[in-house]
Amino acid sequence: MSKHFDIAVLGGGPGGYVAAIRSAQLGFKTVVIDKDNLGGICLNWGCIPTKSLLKNAEIFENLKNNADEFGLTVEGLKFDFTKIIKRSRSISEKISRNVEMLIKKNKIERVKGLGKLVDKNKLEVILNNGNTELITADNIIIATGARPRFVENIPVDRKNIITSSEAMTLDSLPKELIVIGAGAIGIEFAYFYSVLGTKVTIIEMLDQILPIEDKEVSDTLAKSFKKRGIDIFTSTKVKSAEILDNKVKVIIEKNGEEKVLESEKVLSAIGVVGNIENIGLETVGVETYKNSIVVNREDYSTNIKGIYAIGDVIGAPWLAHVASAEGITCVEKIKGIHTPKVDYNNIPGCTYCQPQVASVGLTEQKAKEKGYEIKIGKFPFMASGKAFAIGEREGFVKLIFDAKYGELLGAHIIGSEATEMIAELGLAKSLEATPETIIKTIHAHPTLSESIMEAAANALGESIHI
Repeated sequence: MSKHFDIAVLGGGPGGYVAAIRSAQLGFKTVVIDKDNLGGICLNWGCIPTKSLLKNAEIFENLKNNADEFGLTVEGLKFDFTKIIKRSRSISEKISRNVEMLIKKNKIERVKGLGKLVDKNKLEVILNNGNTELITADNIIIATGARPRFVENIPVDRKNIITSSEAMTLDSLPKELIVIGAGAIGIEFAYFYSVLGTKVTIIEMLDQILPIEDKEVSDTLAKSFKKRGIDIFTSTKVKSAEILDNKVKVIIEKNGEEKVLESEKVLSAIGVVGNIENIGLETVGVETYKNSIVVNREDYSTNIKGIYAIGDVIGAPWLAHVASAEGITCVEKIKGIHTPKVDYNNIPGCTYCQPQVASVGLTEQKAKEKGYEIKIGKFPFMASGKAFAIGEREGFVKLIFDAKYGELLGAHIIGSEATEMIAELGLAKSLEATPETIIKTIHAHPTLSESIMEAAANALGESIHI
């Protein structure tokens, strides 16, 4: 005997559980299916636990390097790596339990198991207890997420050559770590381990770290990382990685020349692929392309009526907040609500190393490639009173405006609290803000966010403090 629902959500990550809650709010009888703790990779093995680790590193680094500047004396400063990892796991577990409570509060049925499409309106679930349950639904939302991408020449064994999941749960601090891939995940772990004393090397195939960020920001971060003693190889290919006597030998190639590196651990952070296997897509004929489900990004419908997909499983951008936005939009479209589609030109991106990096909209290079005549406004934190007061003078705010109409095209921040400050600029961009509207919005003093106002003023040659 099967249970019937208005909406069945397959996957309980930040796309799936958010979609389920919004579904229940709109009056749909809803079920969410996931074999693991709710929250997905983000809450259990990504966004949340890594931020815990990064905060540990930030505090340790400040006490180690800056205590004297603040008139503090710290004797015998040290860290307990095991406790750092334990704190991270504990936070993840607590928040996952909170999500389970939200599901219960919203009267959503929770099924623990592996779900698989057997018909366009039917799922077979192999429960965690070994039993099987059939679920039918008028609408099915697939939110199965993604997993780390593996390549043949980097043979991940999860002991010597690891993924981000193992990087969060190591038993001891490695002496050396090679990070392959300089996106947000690779950069964050490079920062964390370097602060604690690991010798870190970053290898990136493209010509800059954080390849999707504005080049000026990436170059500034690279200089900061090099000052920490991190070695960085850009425009560099990894030809092979081989485990020898509990060490990893990595052969890299740059400009036609090979170089051999050795490390205790290697972190493979070269991207993700969608979890499209073993969920019955081929059974019902759901269209896929390059490890992703093909959807109409107006309402996230697939080519099969009544089946939708959201989040990492539909491809880039692979971000938790994007998955959540897609989940809400998808359910509201099913309900028939006239809701605006997700604006993929206004997605904030954040990297939580120190200095932090955050951006929204076009980079300077992309704006020029699109044919815009631009005005750029910059303001360095060195000129910010608040930055001086808190000892965080590294970095800048960079705003890119359309010279013809004044519209904000892109915003880029590198510095303390950049990931918090970017929200203002996302809102500004969504409202088509101009330099004038940002300048005339009074910002509290002293704050780091004043730097946004000053950067806008700089675009017009009106900045007061530079």
